[in-house]
Amino acid sequence: MQLQQLKLTQYKNYYIDHFNFEERVVGIAGANGVGKTNLLDAIHYLCFTKSYFTASDQASAQLGQQGFRVEGIFDKAGESFKITCIYRGQNKKEIFCNDVEYEKFSHHIGLFPCVMIAPDDVELLIGGSESRRRFLDTLLSQISVPYLQQLIVHNKLLMQRGSLLKQYLETRRIDTSLLDILDTQLGPPAQFIFEERKRFLETFLPQVHRHYREIAAADEDLQLEYESQLLSTSMADALHQCRSRDLATGRSNTGIHKDDVDFRMRGEPFKQFASQGQRKSLLFALKLAEFDILREHKGFSPLLLLDDVFEKLDAPRMNQLLRQVCDYDDAQLFITDTHRERLDSALDTLGVDHQIISL
Repeated sequence: MQLQQLKLTQYKNYYIDHFNFEERVVGIAGANGVGKTNLLDAIHYLCFTKSYFTASDQASAQLGQQGFRVEGIFDKAGESFKITCIYRGQNKKEIFCNDVEYEKFSHHIGLFPCVMIAPDDVELLIGGSESRRRFLDTLLSQISVPYLQQLIVHNKLLMQRGSLLKQYLETRRIDTSLLDILDTQLGPPAQFIFEERKRFLETFLPQVHRHYREIAAADEDLQLEYESQLLSTSMADALHQCRSRDLATGRSNTGIHKDDVDFRMRGEPFKQFASQGQRKSLLFALKLAEFDILREHKGFSPLLLLDDVFEKLDAPRMNQLLRQVCDYDDAQLFITDTHRERLDSALDTLGVDHQIISL
């Protein structure tokens, strides 16, 4: 799969721009603030129908504009696909494939997969559990339609339950029969999601460990472990045991929305004891393992978007990373850098045919 063309209208700092991508490896060079990251984000928008960096579509519209349009031409197995994303303001959004509008945006997820690596992704390692669950859900939703469907059902029910608990906190009145119904309905999707996460991580985490060893050129006693309340109890029992606390706090305190992945090095919390280089190595290992999983399930490589990685790794780790990503000989790679000469030199050294776009 390759992205051949990209057209942007009023997307972030791009008023009207058109790009042709002629090589498998595309470098995007320019000073800070010219739109390198925005260009990668537009590609991500085509693949996921949303920005990588913000949940608000309006925030992706050019300053002073109400909406935007992002259009791309993909070649997948010799077949051409035109993907068009139009945001008209006031939460009005339309997504088209070959000029046919999707009934649901979820029908598009996973058809044109991509993996993004950006500087702020270090939050995966040092931030709260929400970022790690989002990473898991994004990946699993691309490879499993049932997972995405059950996740949508679960999140809707969890929101309804949260509203009911908040109402009780404010009024001290609650329909316990409705709460019972919601708890019963939450059980099946929660159990499904838990089992899918557990099964997936049993194969995914060893791949992360392998990539980490290759990038860091060392085995540093890294431990990765899935944490979930459902490992020791059922969803029904967990909700029953926690109901008094839920009523007292006005929110759901137990369930798969509390799941996490624990990273440790030599038995100690990774985020507290790892160096900057070790953190970056683990981040890239997570993303490359994500790439491997998508490639395995789709039968073709996703797009790989690398934003500003030269500034975040020392030369040996950078060379190891580039060597790994360029070894995927069917993958289209987009990589940004502030120094065209450095980018050109690194890709020349690897003997990779490439195209450099200067912004």
